[in-house]
Amino acid sequence: MTSKYKISVLLPSRGRIAALEKSVVTLLERASDAKQIEILLALDKDDKAVIEFATGKLKEFIKDKFGCGYTVVSFNPIGYIRLNEYLNALSKISTGEWLFFYNDDAVMKTQNWDREILKHSSQFRVLRAETTNEHPYAIFPIVPREWTEILGHLCPHQINDAWISHIAYMLDIMVNIPVFVEHDRYDLTGNNHDTTYKNRPMLEGNPNDPRDFNHISWRQKRLSEAVKLCEYIEKKENRICSWFRDGAENRHDIWEKMYKADIKNRLTRTQ
Repeated sequence: MTSKYKISVLLPSRGRIAALEKSVVTLLERASDAKQIEILLALDKDDKAVIEFATGKLKEFIKDKFGCGYTVVSFNPIGYIRLNEYLNALSKISTGEWLFFYNDDAVMKTQNWDREILKHSSQFRVLRAETTNEHPYAIFPIVPREWTEILGHLCPHQINDAWISHIAYMLDIMVNIPVFVEHDRYDLTGNNHDTTYKNRPMLEGNPNDPRDFNHISWRQKRLSEAVKLCEYIEKKENRICSWFRDGAENRHDIWEKMYKADIKNRLTRTQ
């Protein structure tokens, strides 16, 4: 498809008017060209105060000041446990060359951050901004539009950042960019200790549960998606994904670069 915007920001939110405003406005204020960006919000239909704010005051302010794309999509509530479904729905109506998974507790700190993303527009890469807790994952992953065109979704599992990051490390396409996003989450900064933060069930920690991120069925699914993307990259860039293929042949530990990036030992070595 022909892209209308350069960057599509996919942002689910619930119950956070002030945080949502800060998140979106700092993102646009620090962009070099906000007109190349579209903001897509996923809100629950029963979250009436946020919907009223997002479709009223916030929309008017953003349109008047920045002239960017702006869309609000309301959903029957499906909860944090199905977070990926909000993102997948937004990705299907997005028009950007790059898809940027963002949070309502994220605060952009880098001026001209959009330029850093667009430097990689000729490459199929996952871009990883720096964040507050120095996690090796791309906590706010930025992927090329082709990702969803090839796989049919952004992510099939709730834990989007981990899913995308695992595939990126497997394929050796993770690229760090000099962009810093403050993750203004309660356990990191002491802010936003609200119902939205407290009600975050995570499908991780019990590999015997068929829904768990590390259940064998999901690990196989990640591998199959990596294979599809590998085939696309090799054809598009006319090169062999040697890191992925050598790892599949046990010539090296395919997770070596992910663990090397884990400078604060935040990962459990069970991959």
